[in-house]
This record gives sequence, structure tokens and C-alpha cells, in this order.
Amino acid sequence: MQPIPIRTTVIGSYPFPGWLEFGSQNLNQFGKADIEEMIDDAVSIAIKDQVDAGLDVITDGEQTRLDFNLSFYGFIKGLKPNHEETRKFGPPAHDQRGKHSIIEELTAPNGLGAVEEYNRLARLAPEGPTLKASIPGPYTLSGRMIPDGKIYKDRLDVAEALLPFVHDEIVALVNAGCQEITVDEPSMSCYAYKQDTKRFVDIFNRTIAGAVGKTRLSSHLCFGNYKGRAVGYRKLYPMLPDFLDFNVDEIHVEMANREFDEIELLAAFAEKMDVGVGVVDVKSYYIETVEDVKERVKACLKYVPAEKLAIAPDCGLSQTARWAAKKKLAAMCQAAVEMR
Repeated sequence: MQPIPIRTTVIGSYPFPGWLEFGSQNLNQFGKADIEEMIDDAVSIAIKDQVDAGLDVITDGEQTRLDFNLSFYGFIKGLKPNHEETRKFGPPAHDQRGKHSIIEELTAPNGLGAVEEYNRLARLAPEGPTLKASIPGPYTLSGRMIPDGKIYKDRLDVAEALLPFVHDEIVALVNAGCQEITVDEPSMSCYAYKQDTKRFVDIFNRTIAGAVGKTRLSSHLCFGNYKGRAVGYRKLYPMLPDFLDFNVDEIHVEMANREFDEIELLAAFAEKMDVGVGVVDVKSYYIETVEDVKERVKACLKYVPAEKLAIAPDCGLSQTARWAAKKKLAAMCQAAVEMR
């Protein structure tokens, strides 16, 4: 059970400062020392914004990840960028995200980089907030990889190949002293309506097996957020009852963007684990007031007891402008204080 009632947390990502966006597009103009300084500065800013908001749990804002999945692809051998498969023009959507062809057996000889991110966060963060690392699960991580049809016949084959990489990274995070780890599996929630949910649960539980009971584990389930666009079938009911068997301390679900549709289904999750509920909408530029969030928390408390309820943005904040993210987090945290 979580340490405090109505705990305030985040999923993982936080918006880049404008200068980091520019710098990441012009890395050839920077030396190694310049880049390290830039990364430290960006993480320090993300930490400050989260601490200023009053969050109980903070992350590094994923400031070293240029994309939720694709940044990890740089650590995986056996991939080749495939620009032919990517739509270039028109309204932004998930088919404009980068794709990679698999050209040989996948390996990750140096891990996935999440431990280095956590160590940086631990070095720069003040005492007080719980420090959390986030890492995509193997099924979500496989999403931009094109199976070769020989070594890997389909996406589930690719996910199985990636599973030990993610498992070992999670164990390494535990060994580094990480107190809380979120394994993001939005692809599982997006496609629960048409895929084998029992297979999803089996993949997930094998992925985290080495860390169960050794750190606080959670999973984030949403319906996609690329440039504010969802991609999946936005319903919780296809996940039930199988996803109740996720071997985690907390499950996080997207609610605000769905106008709290299916809120009554939170009760089923609360019987098995703590429940993190998205109470601010990262896809909208309406800035929730403290009273807005308090009303949403009250609605959640009908189905989840306060000691098991965490509140958060619906998804990571990387696709939301920083000025809006700061205001949304501040309102959320103040509402939690007043509700307690």
C-alpha cells in the first residue's frame, strides 16, 4: 500500500525546455562536455518544476529521451531505420513516428540506459520526493520495429526477444537503489480489445519478475499520446479481468481525457492494488483549477479508498507545453493537499 493517501505522482516524461529542443536538433555543434552539461541542466529544470508543484513522486522528466520508444532503440543492435514506412505529410498521427526494420537478431549488450538516467536523477534531486524511473515494457517497446519474418515472425515474437533486456534493466535499477519503477505498457491497453490479454499479462509479469517485492512497481495503461492524439480503443473493460493479474503495487489509468468514462471499473483494480488515476488532461489546454481536481478526486473516492488512491496526469507530459504542464501539476498537487 502507498505511504500516504491521495499520493501525487507523474508517469515519466516532462516537456523539454525550448533550448533543449533546439540543441537536440543540432547536436553536431556540441562537444561531449557541452552535451553532458545540457542534459544536467534540463534534468535539473524538470526536477525543479516538479518539486515546485509539490509532487510526492518525481522523475528525471525523461529529458534524455527524444522519443518514448525510439531513444531506447539506440541501445539495441540489429535495427535499421526505415524511413520508407513513415508517412511524411498531413495531420500528425502515430504513423509519422519513426520505424525500424529488424536486420539481425536483437541484442542489448550495454543495457537500455535507464540506470544512467536514474543515477543522474539521484545525483541532482533534493531530499524529500520519492524518485521514480520509467521504462517501456517489451510489447510497447516493440511497437516501431518491423519483424523480418524469419527470426521474428510477428510483434509478439519481437516482444519476447526484448523481454530479457527490459527485465535485466529493471533488476539493474533495483540494484542501483531505485525506490519506484513504472513499466509503461500503453500498447497493451490500446490493443487489449483485439489481442490475447492473458498473453499480455504473462509477458508483463515475466518482465518484472526479478524486481517483485524489491521495489515499488507500477504500470501505466493509456490509449496513446503522440502530439495529443490517441491511437487505441479507449475503453478499460477489454482489459478486465485479466489485467487484474498484473503483479504490481499500482496500476495507472487514463481518465480525464475520457471524461471519467468507466470510473466504476476502478473498484475492481482497487481490490487488487493501488490505483493511480489521471485527473488532469495532458491533451487539452484547458487548465484545470484546484476545484476541478478536487471534484474529480471526490468522484474517484467513491471507488478507490484514499489510502489506495494516487493522482497524476493522464499520460506523460512530453507532448504538453511546459507552461501548461506547470499549471496543471500545481493545481493537482494543491487539490491533493486540500483533500487530505
